[in-house]
Amino acid sequence: MSRATTPTTPPTATTASATPPAGGPRQSLSPPLLLLGVAGLGLLLLPLTALVLRTPWGRVAGLLADPAIGSALRLSLVSSLAALTLATVLGVPLALVFARYDFPGKNLLRALAVLPMVLPPVVGGVGLLLAFGRRGLVGQPLAALTGMTIPFTGVAVVLAATFVSMPFLLVTVEAGLRMLDHRYEDAAATLGAGRWTTFRRVTLPLVLPSLTAGMALCWARALGEFGATITFAGNLPGRTQTMPLAVYLELERDPEAAYLLSLILLAVSVAVLVALRDRFLTRR
Repeated sequence: MSRATTPTTPPTATTASATPPAGGPRQSLSPPLLLLGVAGLGLLLLPLTALVLRTPWGRVAGLLADPAIGSALRLSLVSSLAALTLATVLGVPLALVFARYDFPGKNLLRALAVLPMVLPPVVGGVGLLLAFGRRGLVGQPLAALTGMTIPFTGVAVVLAATFVSMPFLLVTVEAGLRMLDHRYEDAAATLGAGRWTTFRRVTLPLVLPSLTAGMALCWARALGEFGATITFAGNLPGRTQTMPLAVYLELERDPEAAYLLSLILLAVSVAVLVALRDRFLTRR
């Protein structure tokens, strides 16, 4: 008596090809979509190309030697880095609150926290004046107690830059925290790690790519801040005049100098963003 055997069906080419290749399926773009993509790229690159072509390269040495230009560049770098530090210290804990805790009014508070991303910067400057000015909600009692005033000082420059740039870090870090696998943190807690140790040794390294991306966006926004700064801190050479304010001033009296200053600001921004991307965002 022969045993019944179950026939096995060999894998066919159709079955083998059902699994998409690593990296996801590839498909060609239709000509209309390709043209629209090229048009979008052109819209982004043409202004930058025009800036490079119109820059008076023969005046580079003279303008860079100008003490006022050097002062504006130093103030922009120092104030934007200070704003980045303040935004990181305050924004990361706030992102943790929004990502990990539920409480009444959370959605409203989160919307208000990211509102400066879409708020006209000059409106933010007016709000900062009403909050920290001599007659402001905080500025008036502060001046009465200490005699210190914030508007039209270097502190005002940092506060204005922080106000408009911190939401970019907040949104990016919160998104990274929401996508985090909580099992690693639970394992650390099981092994006896406290909350601070878990955050420092587990959560922070895992969310580092998102944190770095948020810091890059935050710094770039702080470096280019104009509206809130000129409203809240003024345009005082050597004190509150940052590079964007210097560009605006030179555009009225010496357009070629404004082109060169714009290119310097562009070069600094691109160099830092590319360095951050190569160091953190592209690593596997």
